[in-house]
Parts: sequence; structure tokens; C-alpha cells
Amino acid sequence: MTDEEFVELKTNGVKVNYYVVCPRKLWLYSHDIRLEKSSERVELGKMLHERSYSEQPRRELMIDNLIRIDLLEGQDKVLEIKYSQRMKEASQLQILYYLYYLKRLGITGLTGELRFPKERRRETVELTEEAEGKVEEALRQIKKIEKLPKPPNVEFMPICKRCAYCELCWG
Repeated sequence: MTDEEFVELKTNGVKVNYYVVCPRKLWLYSHDIRLEKSSERVELGKMLHERSYSEQPRRELMIDNLIRIDLLEGQDKVLEIKYSQRMKEASQLQILYYLYYLKRLGITGLTGELRFPKERRRETVELTEEAEGKVEEALRQIKKIEKLPKPPNVEFMPICKRCAYCELCWG
């Protein structure tokens, strides 16, 4: 991906996560329809994030007013804290995007780690060439979804019941 294309396609981590979870949710969020503030699950996640790993010295690093990294551990590890593994694929792509973004800024040699404190689990995430390709394809697809004139149609999924957008999508 060229530097120009990256500048055009870069986005925030939430959108990368939503791209995997649900393209309709991504579209709504991208068009400033934000329902997360009324979601109990989002609030639980925020509380877990605030209370977990409080001994870590650096928390929530904002870069370019665009990506927010939960924690840095040492000089070489980017941590992302998640409520559960239920959306693990989305979480993996989100942290891969952070690693990719940092690499584009010239910061290399980093490893990602997903942490699920409630489940007492950790998962290492490495930015490989294959993973970079997935991130680049996701960025292209996110831009396509955002440009749609209306939200894409999706099938009802079990995760819809717990989604902040459930009532908007399914009444």
C-alpha cells in the first residue's frame, strides 16, 4: 500500500473492529450514529478496562487523534484489553491494525497482546506479511462500506441481541 493510499484509508480501531463484527454497525457508526453510550455491555467493558492492569504505568495512548492503544508494556508490547473472547477475530484485526499503523509511522519490532482479564487469558498477536495484507484489505473494504448510500443489509446473528444497535436494526 502506498503512503498516499494509507493516508486516504487510515481510520480508527473501532471501525476496524466493527468491520469484522457487522458491516451495518460499521456503516451506522461511520455516519455518526453512536448508540454505545446507552449500552450496558459497553459500560461493563469500560469499567473492566479502567480497573484491569492498574499497576501498568502507561494507559490509553492516543496517536494522531485517531487510534487509542489501551496499554504499552515495556518498549515492545502493545496491549488491547477486551471483555471477552467472543469477538476474538475482530479484536485480533484491531490490534493488528494498531501494529500496522505504528509500523507505517516507523515504529517496528512491536508485538501485540490481547488480554481478557475476566477470563484470565492472553493471546499474542504478530504483524506478519499475511496479517498486513488482511489489514490493508480491511481498510479498503471499510472505505467502501462507509461510502454506501445506506447501511448494508445483514442477516440477524446471535450477537445482535447484545448489540447497542439491536433496536435500531431489528426494532
